[in-house]
Amino acid sequence: MSAASQPPITVRIVNCPACGGDSVYGSSNPYRPFCCARCKGIDFGAWASESFRLPEDTPPDAEFGDPKLIQ
Repeated sequence: MSAASQPPITVRIVNCPACGGDSVYGSSNPYRPFCCARCKGIDFGAWASESFRLPEDTPPDAEFGDPKLIQ
């Protein structure tokens, strides 16, 4: 396949997860999927301060006892 017959490369634009603005999702954007260093830093800071947490679906061990002690 020659270079002339290849389809043109399109730029993929996605919403920035932090601010909701347009963000280029490609190798030309070192902050992808974020639009800029500021938005990437805000998101990282939220994870570091534990503002974002995964829900805890497992019950605590106290309800069922320690499985290592049950024989």
